[in-house]
Amino acid sequence: MKLNGIRVLDLSRFLPGPHLAMMMSDHGADVIKVEDIIYGDPTRNIGPKEGGVSVYFRNTNRGKRSLAINLKNEEGRKIFIELAKTADVILETFRPGVVDRLGIGYSTIRTVAPQVVYCSISAFGQSGSYKDSPAHDLSVNALSGVLSMSKNEDGEPSIPCLPPSDLAGSLMALSGILMALFRRQETGKGDYLDMSMYDAVFSWTPHIIGKVFSEDKAPDPSTERTQGGSAFYGVYQTADKKWITLGGSEIKFVENFLIAMDRQDLISCGKLPPGCQQKPLKKYLKETFMTKTQKEWINWFQGKDICFAPVFNMKEAMDIPQLNDREMIIQDNDGNRQLGVPIKFEDEPASPSMHAPRLGENTADILREIGYNKNFVAEMEKEKIIILG
Repeated sequence: MKLNGIRVLDLSRFLPGPHLAMMMSDHGADVIKVEDIIYGDPTRNIGPKEGGVSVYFRNTNRGKRSLAINLKNEEGRKIFIELAKTADVILETFRPGVVDRLGIGYSTIRTVAPQVVYCSISAFGQSGSYKDSPAHDLSVNALSGVLSMSKNEDGEPSIPCLPPSDLAGSLMALSGILMALFRRQETGKGDYLDMSMYDAVFSWTPHIIGKVFSEDKAPDPSTERTQGGSAFYGVYQTADKKWITLGGSEIKFVENFLIAMDRQDLISCGKLPPGCQQKPLKKYLKETFMTKTQKEWINWFQGKDICFAPVFNMKEAMDIPQLNDREMIIQDNDGNRQLGVPIKFEDEPASPSMHAPRLGENTADILREIGYNKNFVAEMEKEKIIILG
């Protein structure tokens, strides 16, 4: 696999870091999840469980090994530094300054392990006026302006179901880590990556930032092409109180639909810019889609070249064949379902380990790998510097 031989020390928690590290594990990296000795990653106890394991935790931490260690203890810090000497990547998501106070920040690690690519993911980065502000995804989205662009029918900001700044931070950080590893092949040296979720999600706004740059005005979501301003890029209710979507405002899709409905007179309206100019067309579509059930519309759209999709709930979405066709639902030996691997190579495809580690499950093995004997491990456990899962 592509990342065989790469060792990652994953100090991260919750979603952005663990998801990133799991993707590396799926493709062959040896990911050691470094957890505290009391609770471990909070997602171990968040949300529904299947087979005694949190679904959230399993789908962000499968394939990793768990090292439970007290990094606030001097001996625990020494163990971590010895382990860092064997690592290629260190990933952390604490608030700025925490790893330095623990004595395991980049300035320390680079002196003993110059090969390490050290990645810090935080809400606002390691610098700037907001760097010390506590924040999760929702706060970052709010401050970046992204939340203001997601509004309900009453014009109120609406919380998106997916956490865009979490996931943007994760994917951008993965890209940066892989760039640094690629460069290391030439230089032999690692690097420090300061990843801000705020920076990442803000950089994903080229499709909605136009009026700010060109007119110095805040965009109105109701007139934006992808926010409801375009009649053929929207969500419509059906006769049975379900929903369908039109997802392509290109004129060919407009023409294909309106010709099929014998409403060529509305094609010119579909060619107008997004916003109030398209209200007649939106009114027609709203009334039209209320004349059939969702199932009837699914059947009607079959074979037509129009960007259309029904709005499925998460359970219904699991039943469509595309997920199985793409192996995006996989099962472990006990029948527990997991999310599949989205990065697909023809050669050396991913081979995810389906096991999510118990807290401290691999502590003893990892310490022996870096030269500590059984007596030392036993003494560290007795002193509550490590736990053995």
